[in-house]
Amino acid sequence: MASPAKRRNDRLEFRLPPGAKSVLKRAADVERKTLSTFLLDKGLQAAAETLAERAEFRLGARQFDAFAQALDAPVKPRSRLEALLNSPSVLE
Repeated sequence: MASPAKRRNDRLEFRLPPGAKSVLKRAADVERKTLSTFLLDKGLQAAAETLAERAEFRLGARQFDAFAQALDAPVKPRSRLEALLNSPSVLE
């Protein structure tokens, strides 16, 4: 048996320019979703993409030096990887 949907308690309100709500409503209708579900889905998707594009990590001076050294080091040969990349694709 399917579990009941989780109740949503947080609210988000914002003002829209003229005509925006009707465009959003039409897009939601195309995807056969409520306007709320459509906006939540698309907003979360855009947020995930934005955050992934701007991932940041901080390093101390020693850690940065080790990281930069690893990036500058010559590439180690990986025979199995090279064989895989040179073999025909299953899609060919």
